[in-house]
Order: sequence, then C-alpha cells, then structure tokens
Amino acid sequence: MSSIRNRKGMLFFDFRYLGIRCREYTLLEDSPANRKRCERIREHIDAEIVLGTFRYHKYFPKSKQCERFTELERRSTQLQADTPTFREFAELWVKENRVSWKRSYEGTLLGSLTQHIYPIFGEIPVGNISRADVLAFRAQLSELPGKKAGETLSAARINTILVPLRMILREAADRFEFANPYRNIKQLKVPRTHVDPFTLNEVRKILDTVREDFLPYFTLRFFTGMRSGEVHGLKWKYVDFERRQILVRESLVRGEMTDPKTPESSRDIRMSDQVYDALVEQAKRTRKFEFVFCSGTGNPLSINNVDNRVWKPLLRHLKLDHRRLYQTRHTAATLWLSAGENPLWVAQMLGHVDTTMVLKKYARYVKDLTRRDGSAFDAVWDEFDRAQQLPTEKTTKNPGES
Repeated sequence: MSSIRNRKGMLFFDFRYLGIRCREYTLLEDSPANRKRCERIREHIDAEIVLGTFRYHKYFPKSKQCERFTELERRSTQLQADTPTFREFAELWVKENRVSWKRSYEGTLLGSLTQHIYPIFGEIPVGNISRADVLAFRAQLSELPGKKAGETLSAARINTILVPLRMILREAADRFEFANPYRNIKQLKVPRTHVDPFTLNEVRKILDTVREDFLPYFTLRFFTGMRSGEVHGLKWKYVDFERRQILVRESLVRGEMTDPKTPESSRDIRMSDQVYDALVEQAKRTRKFEFVFCSGTGNPLSINNVDNRVWKPLLRHLKLDHRRLYQTRHTAATLWLSAGENPLWVAQMLGHVDTTMVLKKYARYVKDLTRRDGSAFDAVWDEFDRAQQLPTEKTTKNPGES
C-alpha cells in the first residue's frame, strides 16, 4: 500500500509499482490541506494499481522514472498479449493436475469452467485478464438465479465457481511472469451452517412412523452421524458384527464410489445397540448384495429418491418442519454431546481431525467432558425408550381423603 510521507517539511508519495519501490516528491509543504490533497491522489494511485490501469506518466510526467516505467509497462503489455488464451491454458492446467483429483472434484471444476468461466474468459489471452474483469465477473454471478425461485446464487456457490479461475490465474501469472489479477480478492463471506437437529421426541416419531424397510436406514443415519455418501456407499464387507464396528472406507458421490471426503473421514464407528439391531434386521433383506442399503437389484439407493419419496413425505405426514437429510448427522452429534459424550470421541465418530469443528458448531450442546465411549447416549436413549412404552398410571384417592 502507498503512503504520504514527509522529508524536510515536504510531502512525497511512497508506493510500489511493478515490484519496484517508488518515491515521488512534491513541492507541497506538510500541512493538513496539502496532506488531504495528496491523500486523494494516493487513493487513486492505489486503486489503479490494483485494477491494472495505472500508468506512471499520467501522475508523474516530469519524473526521471517515466521512461523506465513506460518501457516496463510496454513489455508487460506485450508479454500478456503473447500468452495463450484462457481456455488453452486452462485445458493444459486440467491435464496436468487431474491425476491428483477425485472424480467428483474434477466434475465440479469442469462444470464451473464450461458453464460459467469459458463463456466470459475463454478466448481472452490469459495475461490480459485484469482484476476489474474478475470483480465484474463475480458481480455478474451474484445476479444469476439460484435454486429457489426469487433467489440468486449463494455466496458459497459463487466461491465454488471462482475456485478454478483463481487457481488458473495464479498458475498462469507464475508461469508467464505477470501480476496475478486475482491477488488480494477475498472469498465472499458464507453464513455459518445452520444446525437444526431433531429432538429425541422427533427422532422417536420418525422411527416409529417410517416405512419398515427404511427403519434400519434412518436408524443408522440418526445414531452414527454418517454422511449421505458414506451411508449410501456402505458395503457389507465394512460391517463388522463381531467387533460391533462400521468401517467407513468408501463413499458414493454422484453415482461413483470414491474415497471418503477427508483422510480423517476413514474411521471406525462404534455400533450402538440400536444400530447393531438395525443392521442385523437389514442383513435379512440385503445381505446377498454388496451394498447394505440397495434396491431389489442390488444397486445402491439414490439420495434424491430417498429424499423425495421417503424423507419429505414423512416429515409432511408428521407435520415436522422440513430439514435436509444432512440434519440427521447434526442430530447424532447434538444427541451425543447432550448425553455427555466427550467432544473428542464425537469428533472421531464424525470424521473430524479434532474438536475444533465440533465445539464451533455444537458448543451449546456440550454437557460433560469426562466420558468417551458412547455409552452415555445409549443410556439416555434406553431410558427415553422405556418411558415411551410405560402405560399411563391413573392415581386414585383412598376413602376419606379430601
């Protein structure tokens, strides 16, 4: 950033341009009025340097540095014009990097490139893309329609679309030695994930009402905290009845089996009594197939079908507010914490590297930091379950009592 400084009572500009520190002296004495005047000029200089439109001679035509920077600007402009088009360089970048990507991640990047980025930047030399172009593109994205009627693209979706643009421009700037136009452009702020877990009563209503063939499925979701892809990609070879463990080793994403979301997501989940019994029951239906939850032909369940044909109608039938299926994961976490389970154990069951995310999301549910084996929640659920099954006792008065 530039600044206004004083030397021997006279003001001068101190800034960096094209990687070079510049000092341009004025004939103005250091006074409040003159500083205010210079500050206005300094703000314009900063803005134009950031946007890539600054020209040295425009502000300092009598400077001894003018000739030097005019030549540097000419070389920079020529260098940028000689770069390949954005599409050409992006296709090379994809080819070089796809070996390290998951297919789902590659699909997300290519979708952003083909649907949004190529139509705007595809045929422009990659070195000619300016910061102003990037900011204008981001503003354009913010006006596109979102999933719901009357809404525009969310900040999270815009950030996702901009990921390949940011990475490609950074790599191109390093390779062809021009100023990265994406530098210092921050991601849009994304609201915190809304945690809206189900209560014990709501969980009981759901499990008591859901179709019998989906009872094991929802029991697993409510009492293990597994992600949708982990549940739908669960295979019988990863169910260890002897050790009462579920081994999370694969995930179903966009119809393809892949590694879990993060290295920590590969984990061993303890089966509670409810989960153990549910999987024993499910084994009677699908043990002959590869996947635990599958169709009659052995294909894994579709998350969209479960959501639209089972989950949403079930919530409407019970007159419960609609919540995404992912809230079953939040429900498991909050019920564990409310029961007094150790946050570190909860983090491990959810597949987090440490307790940071758990405490950040679910702090108000933390009750006790001493237990770490999952038994506290089992006890709470069993007590709740027994209470639901007890008949209502009628109180009678003894003769003579008032």
